[in-house]
Amino acid sequence: MVVLQREDGLYKPAKNDRRVIGWSSAGAIYDDEVYGNRKDLTVRIALQEIANAQGDVDAYIAQQPEKARGAPMVAADIANRLVLAGRAEEALAALDEVETKGRQDVPFEWQLARVEALEALERNDEAQAFRWACFEQSLNDEHLRAYVRRLPDFDDIEAEERGFAFAQTFPDANRALYFFLCWPSSGEAAKLVTTRSAELDGDYYELMTPAAEVLSTKYPLAATIVLRSMIDFTLESGRSSRYKHTARHLAECRSLASQIDDFDTIRPHEAYVADLKREHGRKSGFWSLLG
Repeated sequence: MVVLQREDGLYKPAKNDRRVIGWSSAGAIYDDEVYGNRKDLTVRIALQEIANAQGDVDAYIAQQPEKARGAPMVAADIANRLVLAGRAEEALAALDEVETKGRQDVPFEWQLARVEALEALERNDEAQAFRWACFEQSLNDEHLRAYVRRLPDFDDIEAEERGFAFAQTFPDANRALYFFLCWPSSGEAAKLVTTRSAELDGDYYELMTPAAEVLSTKYPLAATIVLRSMIDFTLESGRSSRYKHTARHLAECRSLASQIDDFDTIRPHEAYVADLKREHGRKSGFWSLLG
């Protein structure tokens, strides 16, 4: 149920019930501020559909309130329509209505719309520079793929290697690991894991579980490090709901240990288990699952 509260003489949804659709220099933009009540929104959508059916870009844009045009997804939608209509300069202007300076959460769709507008204007060098800047900011693999595809032979290999080198030093090691899984490059993922093991967040089991699975085939040491990050997090934080999965991870570590000739800087399996028993021996709910 949406709760209404009185503000400036009007009843508006409570803050927790309001949906953010963008931002401006003054702060968040909420859908109820832009579209008004449900009846207004229904009429506006109907007029947009009519404009779509008639291929009337200007009529479609006219149905977007001024404030909504500062929302990145709305601006990207408008820009894409303008590019298709051969009005790329106007598309860039529409995109520039979004305040992106200093923001790390600019949607991929807005970035892609800007690239396509630049290419439509044959400003290809600018488009490539923007792709690379977006990649450096987000490590979105789609930006690097698009950048590499537009390079001549041999230059594309060099650019890929440069992208990998940048990802290896990206401030967020977990985001970098996700990038290497998406590419995919298990070798680079293993390199990242073994050199930045202390930065892995075992709470990200949605990332660490598939990472360990991918790495276990060729890189048992790296897979072990990933599994241990989840084991350590679960036991140190006392997440008993994860004990069953953690017991399975420890069994996987035991299986991988036979494939590892050199544990390098990490403790061998039996020593690691001994450390766990010393530090978490009282967590009987976990140890009872090991058999």
